[in-house]
Amino acid sequence: MQLRFVGKDPESGDHGCPAVWVDEETRDLVIQGVTADAETLARTVQDSPLPSHEGVIRVPQRMIPLLREALDGTEPE
Repeated sequence: MQLRFVGKDPESGDHGCPAVWVDEETRDLVIQGVTADAETLARTVQDSPLPSHEGVIRVPQRMIPLLREALDGTEPE
């Protein structure tokens, strides 16, 4: 697996933080984020079931530029 680090939440400091990578082989995004709270989970499962091997995370709005950069890196060549 070849992960390319795109960036992390610029306001997170040195501790755990939301971050974004692109898998260079599969072009998948890999995202680290804050686990969603119970209210968010209850709302999301109304639209899409949540199997035990998946999770819901929140990514801060300030990371949208990093997500855009990662998405641009997944475009077919």
